[in-house]
Amino acid sequence: MLVTTPELRIEAPPEFAAFRARLESLDPKVFAGILQLLGIKDAGPAIRVILAPESSDLARQTPPWIAGFAVGGTDLVVIFPARTPGYPDNSLEDVLRHEVAHVLVSRAAAGQPVPRWFNEGLAMASEGSWGLEDQTRVLYELVLGPRITLTDIDRLFLGDRRSQDRAYALSGAFIRDLLRQAGSAAPGKILDRLKRGAPFDVAFADGTGRNLYDAQSDFWRRQRIWTTWVPIVTSSATLWLLVTFIALLAIRRRRQKDAEIRNKWEQEEAESDPSDEL
Repeated sequence: MLVTTPELRIEAPPEFAAFRARLESLDPKVFAGILQLLGIKDAGPAIRVILAPESSDLARQTPPWIAGFAVGGTDLVVIFPARTPGYPDNSLEDVLRHEVAHVLVSRAAAGQPVPRWFNEGLAMASEGSWGLEDQTRVLYELVLGPRITLTDIDRLFLGDRRSQDRAYALSGAFIRDLLRQAGSAAPGKILDRLKRGAPFDVAFADGTGRNLYDAQSDFWRRQRIWTTWVPIVTSSATLWLLVTFIALLAIRRRRQKDAEIRNKWEQEEAESDPSDEL
């Protein structure tokens, strides 16, 4: 599908000139995948992006772990470059893609209400990566967290940082599972039905061929610990951690043996020293 890419109008104070240049240098093609995922061809009007300093009212009114947000129902994105991006983003560019995705989701649905878990899950999927941290977080929720409904996930987004991280992990996992089960065209179909005025549960059923309750139940049934654990164990990062751990154990054991040998030598010297007999 031939798509246009969104135009970004980035505003920044002088001290953020380098950040502005960095974001303006992004290849527009990085946003094409978002449009394809959402099933829209025309990106629409320009998106206004404000790079806000920590001294601004926007920063003071926003929890410190949030590096950016999109203002619902508008074409506005706010980013705090001085903040280190936290989960689910790893860089300033990730934050921009994530928040632009929210604006495009709203456009694809023509401003109709979109559940937070669906919106956030799509924004995560639009970034195209599902790394070790994502897998580990989902594994953690499977082991220690209870099975909760999608409505409960939406409530988690209203909580503290720990609750929000959990909500992101589960939303991302559900959307990735949805893409595997219903195909990459499913989000676009759902958003198109929303755009035409259908309630979300009806739009979901029309777009996936499954009702939302069954899809939710099937998702949890498919989440077996081994399905998440295997890619974690076999990832290169984990293997390197294992190798490092083994190396540290070997070094520790070597030092212990060296210490034992030195102690033995010192003891033998003391036993053989003639001055000890005087």
